[in-house]
Amino acid sequence: MKKPLLGLSMMPEADFVSAILPILQNNSVDVLEWSFDTFYDAQEPEWLSGLLDFYSANNRLLGHGVYYSLFDAKWTERQEGWLEKLKKEFRHRKYNHITEHFGFMNTENFHQGVPLPVPLHPKTLQIGKDRLKRLQDAVEIPVGVENLAFSFSIDDVKEQGDFLDKLIEDIDGFLILDLHNIYCQSWNFEISMQEIIRLYPLEKVKEIHLSGGSWQESAYGKKPVRRDTHDESIPEEILNILPEVLSQCHNLEYIIIERLGHTLNTDSEKDAFFDDFNRVKKIIQASDSLPGNKRVWHKKNEEPSVPLEDLLLYDEQTELTKMLFDGTQIHSVKKHDFHYFKPENWDEEMITTAQQIIKKWNPY
Repeated sequence: MKKPLLGLSMMPEADFVSAILPILQNNSVDVLEWSFDTFYDAQEPEWLSGLLDFYSANNRLLGHGVYYSLFDAKWTERQEGWLEKLKKEFRHRKYNHITEHFGFMNTENFHQGVPLPVPLHPKTLQIGKDRLKRLQDAVEIPVGVENLAFSFSIDDVKEQGDFLDKLIEDIDGFLILDLHNIYCQSWNFEISMQEIIRLYPLEKVKEIHLSGGSWQESAYGKKPVRRDTHDESIPEEILNILPEVLSQCHNLEYIIIERLGHTLNTDSEKDAFFDDFNRVKKIIQASDSLPGNKRVWHKKNEEPSVPLEDLLLYDEQTELTKMLFDGTQIHSVKKHDFHYFKPENWDEEMITTAQQIIKKWNPY
């Protein structure tokens, strides 16, 4: 019988490690998660390498990819290069598993992009399966996918869990259930968190993410929009529902708290962060132990194949990203004649939010 390990998403800022030093020194951080591809083309500070190597040597390091882009409908040298760098990273450092985000980023300056939702279409599913298989072929450890916070419509919210279940089945993959992402959807689309959570294959959840976020003023004079910005405390609603979620995820192994590295500056911010960490720790301690028979994973070896592409879908992904960046009128976006995307069903507030996100990160 066991309980999930509690850890942090590691940030590269020296201020971050200084802020979390007390819980590192008292051995409270069971596991670290590291977004390895954020340093593909940069030199890790010595203190960071040492810390990651220490957790790796003790089998307590998780990998979390950001920039692979599972659903780009065109296979490019960028993705090929990303996988080669991944292999190099895994020769250097041992990870327990690796995960990626759900969505696509197909702009040239992708390092400043954010993942956008994909149409939950059979063709999109095939593309995602192909990209996930190539990711799995590159490593000898389990591969998982994280649910996305941002959705254009309530239908996307309700269908994402089933889509993710189908996406990971060919590689015997797993899910990260990000509860703040669920919280964002719950607030923005006025549906209960538990109702959304029940739509996910909870037996495949191996990791949970917890974080805070921020409020964005409505462009239509309505209630504010919830954003997954990782810069505030964990909402009370998430901490309240966590015990129930733990009881439903029988194969859960890790709980990771996420916080941006430059957002723990004041004493009050640090105190609130430690309060969250300790509350989550107590919730884990008070939870029932999970079944002892750990799920056995076997890598499925398949013959190499030509990358699957759909140039019409790729063109639509490119066109949509550009329309959002250019601030195209909302009614024009909703009336645009796409084959795969269905903007006529999208929430106007969410289109505006997507425009603001794209503008902020300026991926061009």
